[in-house]
Amino acid sequence: MSQTVETNAVTAQTSEDASTGVRPISWKYPITYAVLAVLALIFALTNPAGARTHFRFASAGDFFEIPIIELPSRPAGWVLAVVLLALAAFAFRQAARRARTGLWLPLLFGVLFVLAFLVWAGADRGAVIPLVTMLTGALALSVPLIFGAMCGLVGERSGVINIAIEAQLLAGAFLAAVAASVFTNAYMGLLFSPLAGAMVGAVLVFFSVRYQVNQIIVGVVLNVLVIGLTGFLFSTALSDNAALWNTRQQLPDLPIPLLSQIPVIGPVLFDQTILVYLMYILVAVLNVFLFRSRWGLRTRAVGEHPKAADTVGIKVNRMRVYNVILAGGIAGLGGSFFTIGQGLAFGKEMSAGAGFIALAAMILGRWNPIGAVLAALLFGFSTSLGNVLAAIGTPVPSEALLMLPYVITIFAVAGFVGRIRPPAANGTPYVK
Repeated sequence: MSQTVETNAVTAQTSEDASTGVRPISWKYPITYAVLAVLALIFALTNPAGARTHFRFASAGDFFEIPIIELPSRPAGWVLAVVLLALAAFAFRQAARRARTGLWLPLLFGVLFVLAFLVWAGADRGAVIPLVTMLTGALALSVPLIFGAMCGLVGERSGVINIAIEAQLLAGAFLAAVAASVFTNAYMGLLFSPLAGAMVGAVLVFFSVRYQVNQIIVGVVLNVLVIGLTGFLFSTALSDNAALWNTRQQLPDLPIPLLSQIPVIGPVLFDQTILVYLMYILVAVLNVFLFRSRWGLRTRAVGEHPKAADTVGIKVNRMRVYNVILAGGIAGLGGSFFTIGQGLAFGKEMSAGAGFIALAAMILGRWNPIGAVLAALLFGFSTSLGNVLAAIGTPVPSEALLMLPYVITIFAVAGFVGRIRPPAANGTPYVK
């Protein structure tokens, strides 16, 4: 009976002009494609004559070995540049017709542009570009970002702004390291890490829901508090008795038979730790539950129109409390990647701003699980690309590539990716 009213509470968003029904023409994306296509053309023009670029797609244990692929740098660069120019022209045509292009265009354009850049960067470098290693590193670096983005998504869909994702990731990394060291078992660290994130989430929701304190201020304070607390404990207890409290424990890889032997995608997706497999499950479950379950409908209702949700009997504040604590547990689980996920001991501020990048991934993904995952993978890939190119030696400073996640973050929050509308009641306390 309450389903219809609840549905009406979450359908406030509209992407077209209400009076005319005609989408305005946006030239941002076509112009961006054109600029990148011209840049790819410059890559092709500056490739040395006769230079060759080598790519490795194979890894040990594949069903069959893919030989190293050698491409003539200048012809390959020209072909890729022409295709990118054609895609940019198509984007202009679609924009002029006010037609949607779908997700395939930015994905295809991005893949081809990265390939054009790699052809130029690896031309006559005397090294082979290991694509499997690059993709594996991109997925690994994306793990805490994806968990953090899912945490922010659940909280903000419920109407609570979560700036404390950084604190939850760091707390999860700390407790995972301590528990794994005490029990000399990495799986125990995996079990305890969500508790740390959930405790931070409980503090956040206690002040923001119970006492209606500004949610952004509470989040910032929690970040400072957890950084200071974990730093203090690291400098005292963990450093004084590292053998007991801070030893290296690592989750083992669990390759899936047959799937892990598929060339290229097998080692990247199916030769991972249990933490990565849990991430796959989490994203799939959230994507289904958020949009196709009673819990998801009520979560979106309290984030969009809490008064309407309350009218049909939903306990708005209670649901916000439960969801923010659940979200904190998700971030805490992701924080375990920094320690037991990589086989590292805990270190001060080892999350290194991943919580804020995760928040940007959530915004860039428009509060949608799949969109947030794609944004997080983009951030992880840019970092992995910088690491690989720094190892083989390229004309581009690796620092420039490592800046890319933060540059994308600035453009995202500045609205370059389009009109982004958060849940209507996000950050607004509900007083019955």
